[in-house]
Amino acid sequence: MSVSSALAALVAEQAASAVQLPVQRGGRVSAFDGTTIEAVGLQALVGARARIGAGRQAAEIIGFRDGRALLMGLSPLVGIRPGAIVLGDGLPADVGVGEALLGRVIDGLGRPLDGLGPVRTDASRPLAGEAPAPAARARVRTPLETGVRAIDGLLTLGRGQRVGIMAGTGVGKSVLLGQIARWAAADVVVVALIGERGREITDFIETELSGPARARTITLAVPAGDAPLLRVRGAERAFAIAEHFRDQGRHVLLILDSLSRVVHGAREVALARGENAGGRGYPPSAMALIAALAERAGAVRTGGAITAIMTVLAEADEGGDAVVDAARGVLDGHLLLSRKLAGRGGFPAIDLSASASRVMTDVTDAEHLAAAARFRRWNALIEDNRDLVLMGAYAPGADPELDAALALSPRLEAYRCQPRGERASASRQALLALMGAA
Repeated sequence: MSVSSALAALVAEQAASAVQLPVQRGGRVSAFDGTTIEAVGLQALVGARARIGAGRQAAEIIGFRDGRALLMGLSPLVGIRPGAIVLGDGLPADVGVGEALLGRVIDGLGRPLDGLGPVRTDASRPLAGEAPAPAARARVRTPLETGVRAIDGLLTLGRGQRVGIMAGTGVGKSVLLGQIARWAAADVVVVALIGERGREITDFIETELSGPARARTITLAVPAGDAPLLRVRGAERAFAIAEHFRDQGRHVLLILDSLSRVVHGAREVALARGENAGGRGYPPSAMALIAALAERAGAVRTGGAITAIMTVLAEADEGGDAVVDAARGVLDGHLLLSRKLAGRGGFPAIDLSASASRVMTDVTDAEHLAAAARFRRWNALIEDNRDLVLMGAYAPGADPELDAALALSPRLEAYRCQPRGERASASRQALLALMGAA
């Protein structure tokens, strides 16, 4: 064999045994308006992660325009310069799931926030999970005990229900969510705090989630200062985590606070990629997110269930909010917190006449339903005539039913109200005893 032939054979042998390194195609920044980055030469899927510049700042591809990729940061982007290299990470990211998440506090990207070291998950699932098919869903037939008497007795919820808590600021929303998270009969609790102030997140975790319930709780926090896109991805991550435990046959309570801020984040993303603003300033994709998230919850025939409780920012005396209207249309009930009741010191400040549980008839018996309906009717009579009674303009005997309601008013108020640290039990029996004494 000649020297040239031997050399060629050696080169071929070394080439065959060499490790083939992956080739990663990147692009360069061509424009940045403070929110959206445009990059040329980047080829990747919508939803794929990317790294920008020497600092490898995290971003995500949200669309394309005129041959350029549109990206938004998963954290506030700083120091972006023209021509900076953009490297795509490939496919959309998966969500790490598993028992290691229990008792932990993570951010919207799954990174630990509690100072307890890395979260070593043992499985993963897609971030944008699919809603169960109609044939795979199970009916909501099992009542859910929350430990809150006004809910368990008068607005009974069921496992697999989707509920909205419509509330403004300062009406006891966080306290009510904390009570439900601590006391609800669930195997796993996933709490997603989206768009809250950092101080409120710390207070909620240390005060409302303290005690034995912390071990079964997974807390995901996306503070108000984080990127708008991370609010959406944080909510989707919370649902993906809940779906993992549901598929194991467990009952998962998912608390999302708040749905409004998730939709506001989706609106900013949609406007950044050029989507036209729809009715009342919300692009269609932002409003579609409400139904997409709600449909991922529910009970399935394999035995697991996700009960979703999502807060919506709204005032009792205001109407016309697009997120409130859309949420009412897709959820299985709503609890409206009243500022007037909160001002009188009546907590939880649930406006019984404006609240409803659409599955209560499926998870309670006729006797319970009748007692709850009578309680709510008498409560409405008292509220509607409160000013007349206080002014002395009502003459006893004019309305026998109102007379009976007023006679029982202190006991009705005692049943509806509940101290912050008191866990209610046997709410149905207490309601039947109260109404039976009328």
